[in-house]
Amino acid sequence: MSKEASGEVDRRVESPIDWSRSGGWPARLLRMVWGLRRRRFLVQALLDSVAWALGLTLATALRYDLDFTRIGDQRALIALAIVAQVAVGRVAGLYIGRWQFGSFEELAAVTRGILAVTALVFVIEQWVVDLGPIPRSAILGGGVIAFVLMGASRYTWRLAVERALRPGGEEAERLIVFGAGDAGTQAIDALLRQPSSRYLPVALLDDDPSRRSLRIRGIRVMGGRADLAEVSSREQATTMLIAIPTADGTLIGELADAAKCAGLAVKVLPPVHELLASKVNVGDIRDLTETDLLGRHQVEIDVTTAAQFLTGRRVLVTGAGGSIGAELCRQVHSYAPSELIMLDRDETALHAVQLSIEGRALLDSRHLVLADVRDRGTISSVFEERQPEVVFHAAALKHLPLLESYPGEAVKTNVWGTQNVLDAARATGVERFVNISTDKAADPISVLGYSKRLAERLTAYAARLGEGVFLSVRFGNVLGTRGSVVPTFRDQIKAGNPITVTHPEITRFFMTVEEAVRLVIQAGAVGRAGEVLVLDMGKPVRIGDVARRLADQAEQPVAIHYTGLRPGEKLHEVLLGEGEIDDRPNHPLISEVPVPPLDPRALDGLDPALVGDPARDTLRRLWRETERAARSAWAPRREPVVEPR
Repeated sequence: MSKEASGEVDRRVESPIDWSRSGGWPARLLRMVWGLRRRRFLVQALLDSVAWALGLTLATALRYDLDFTRIGDQRALIALAIVAQVAVGRVAGLYIGRWQFGSFEELAAVTRGILAVTALVFVIEQWVVDLGPIPRSAILGGGVIAFVLMGASRYTWRLAVERALRPGGEEAERLIVFGAGDAGTQAIDALLRQPSSRYLPVALLDDDPSRRSLRIRGIRVMGGRADLAEVSSREQATTMLIAIPTADGTLIGELADAAKCAGLAVKVLPPVHELLASKVNVGDIRDLTETDLLGRHQVEIDVTTAAQFLTGRRVLVTGAGGSIGAELCRQVHSYAPSELIMLDRDETALHAVQLSIEGRALLDSRHLVLADVRDRGTISSVFEERQPEVVFHAAALKHLPLLESYPGEAVKTNVWGTQNVLDAARATGVERFVNISTDKAADPISVLGYSKRLAERLTAYAARLGEGVFLSVRFGNVLGTRGSVVPTFRDQIKAGNPITVTHPEITRFFMTVEEAVRLVIQAGAVGRAGEVLVLDMGKPVRIGDVARRLADQAEQPVAIHYTGLRPGEKLHEVLLGEGEIDDRPNHPLISEVPVPPLDPRALDGLDPALVGDPARDTLRRLWRETERAARSAWAPRREPVVEPR
């Protein structure tokens, strides 16, 4: 077993402890312990031998009521006990590094060794060799006293070493740990065992009153969040660690606000599924991110089901270079498809996604397809040549304000581009088709919303005509995607500009890009034809609160400017539109909503060459007319219909 595994340090490694930070006898004692630590096994054997000598002597003295004149020569008995202890201890692993120093396993080995040595000495003295007039009780009592002394020496040694390993000095940040559960315990244990750590725990806080008397490695629980300001002032703390990996965004936000009032910087432990190992390490401690502030429980997918419909299949992803498309490609690649076809019109984006998946980006791979979904002929040729079995349609224009100015572009990509991909998929017998939509499609009032709602309904129409499963997935805002609100705020802060928010009360739903992609894959695995799957994303988040918390983290003061709602922008988004029923047959957090199909011939009047208000008015009119007709005449049907000629 390695020295690392046994708790030892290689002799060639210099002591990481800065002895100059303390003086007097404590420093000398710690220096001595550290020096002896390199010869731990020899010192342990010597201390255990002394324990037996003292134990036998003291036990005999107690037997004779401390009348030392009646104690005979015990040198032979002590020598026998020492020889037996060293032999048994070596066999038991006490002096060869089998057990981690000061662990329960080592204590158990010490107990077994004491029992064995006591029995061996007792048998030899009573029935093999006469070592003099020694009371039997002295041997038994000597074993008990030796055990106590051995345990005490190990505890003292471990305490001294741990004290020496604690971070210290003026450079260490005095840290308050909030959360006295398993994660808080592991965090304190890790921090107090690493001299190079930049954090020194000085106090614990927890809102659970039953933990108020708890001490963890000498660090006491000093109250709850209401006591944060007082404790931080008394302990001269500069930082607070939120050691609750299961905390949601509301709790983290409240604690971050309290820490700000107390003048503390805030660190967090990541959620359980993001921890680098089963135990908390110093490296897990990090700054707050937007995901922490907006945190919510993740939707887990059935990996087995996902693997069944992706493994060994030909999978095509449109918009593969976008934030959603690229992550989708990475996750699909992990399920070992027979071929992953990545289609995008942006060659630079294809370069980046190939590099992230293959570790190379020579742009000479057959997996990359440079094409635009607007080009009906090219898309048909690609599908005919590559014969994909599963299609994820992520290609879209998504920036709401820009599409209000250029509605024709939304029509070309989000409506007719989607129809081009649907027609090609149906013509080549695609088995599963997942169209990626947005919450803007629920009761839309913007060009983006109208175009994506029409795409949902065109997908539902294709589902009724073909044999494959065609469905849509509806998202809220996705954190970390290009142009999304939080990265924009961070860029403004970095540039020294004020954060711009449209309205003080505006709210949005948020999810992570990884979670969004898991939902897409889940939809492809379990969704039914003609539906839109909608994720329950919890409570909407007020954008002004996010802006304020990001501003609080900035090193310099940051102003927040409110600019007013833009054309087509809602104050509050919804996930389900009017008349849509929240049905969750397969997953408690995923609604499966039937979508009324829309014959593409109903969109013959949708001319992408229209610009400005005429284009927006046409989109609005078509949406209203087709929705009204669908609500009055349509009921969800599963049987296929004959395609009109």
